[in-house]
Amino acid sequence: MNINTSNSSSKTKKTLFHSVVTNLTFWVLIAIVTGILLGHFSPDNGVKMKIVGETFVDIIKLFIGPIIFLTIVLGISGMGNLKKVGRIGVKALAYFEVVSTVALAIGVVVAYLFQPGKIDKSGLALQDASKYTNHAAENFSWLQFFFSNFTLQVLLAAIVCGIALNFYQKREQTILVLERFSNVVFTGLKYVMYLAPLGAFGGMAYTTGKFGLETLIPLGKLMLCVYLTMALFVFLILGSLLKYYKINILSILKYIKEELLLVLGTSSSEAALPSIMIKLEQMGCSKSVVGLVIPTGYSFNLDGTSIYLSMSVIFLAQLYDVHLSFFEILTVIGILMITSKGAAGVTGSGFIVLASTLTVLHKIPVEGLAFLLGVDKFMSEARAITNLIGNTVATIIISKTERDFTELNLNPLQEK
Repeated sequence: MNINTSNSSSKTKKTLFHSVVTNLTFWVLIAIVTGILLGHFSPDNGVKMKIVGETFVDIIKLFIGPIIFLTIVLGISGMGNLKKVGRIGVKALAYFEVVSTVALAIGVVVAYLFQPGKIDKSGLALQDASKYTNHAAENFSWLQFFFSNFTLQVLLAAIVCGIALNFYQKREQTILVLERFSNVVFTGLKYVMYLAPLGAFGGMAYTTGKFGLETLIPLGKLMLCVYLTMALFVFLILGSLLKYYKINILSILKYIKEELLLVLGTSSSEAALPSIMIKLEQMGCSKSVVGLVIPTGYSFNLDGTSIYLSMSVIFLAQLYDVHLSFFEILTVIGILMITSKGAAGVTGSGFIVLASTLTVLHKIPVEGLAFLLGVDKFMSEARAITNLIGNTVATIIISKTERDFTELNLNPLQEK
């Protein structure tokens, strides 16, 4: 009997070991640690790994357009009820506006409480970013902003096609073809995701090698405030919203841990967009809600970006000892409520949004954005992770309000 017990224990250990080493999360985590070590001990080689991380993200981005288009078109046409489409769209946009405004306000409040801009400025080698930021602000155009935003373009085209398909005589045959094509796209994505550890490794090696761990010391207070604020937003605001529906935020985070690690390694929430849509459908959210809310959220529900933008404006005001009146603070929030929309779809748009906001205020030197260049890469992980969690929670809540959530798959997430 002891022999059988020993054999059973040995088999259990082997099974556990096998499940660990074949788990993508395990390898992404190993890749992140390895990337940090390479960047720290061999900065030159770490910087060279930039192309690895960027290539992975570029490959993932190839799938984003087709996936957004297919899921929205199939979602709208699959409902067969345009009133439901409109209802979900209105609910989603209203939710996005309220929650992102709360995120902006929290960023302002925390920045004033902890005063991250009141730090020792000696010894900080600020880059001359005035040429870039002033040029970006002077040439900022809403028309250009839309036409350079691929996500918004695909989103609009998909909505139009989805509505039009409801009036097409051969609707069923067209949907069948689109579903087959969708299966091909997601199958291709499945195999690409096996490269996630390489993407995470390249991203972390470059970041650490380029900026070095020691460069975070003078800006540690700012980073701490950003991370603290985003954690506060996730667990307090989003956690409370989920608690109302008897869902534990920790259970959600555990469920999407692979996507969170992927975002941590690549600094891009877009890298996890396709897989998070699959996860939410498997969890119980209806395909139609997922297909509408997630893609739309990537343009209109950037909670992490909202927090970062509002804190950055207050930080720069403190850095230059510029006093902002209550009305000016409300103006900042109002401007960012508009300019932050769609920011994730344009490379470097964070600085364009900040530059345009500072230009409107005419009080804070735009050149101050140079101070953020050195640590922006390190804070981008927090922004991307918070954006991902925010859109995940939004999809669950909209599904629950629509009573379009498969309760049978909810058990692992029920609050105990």
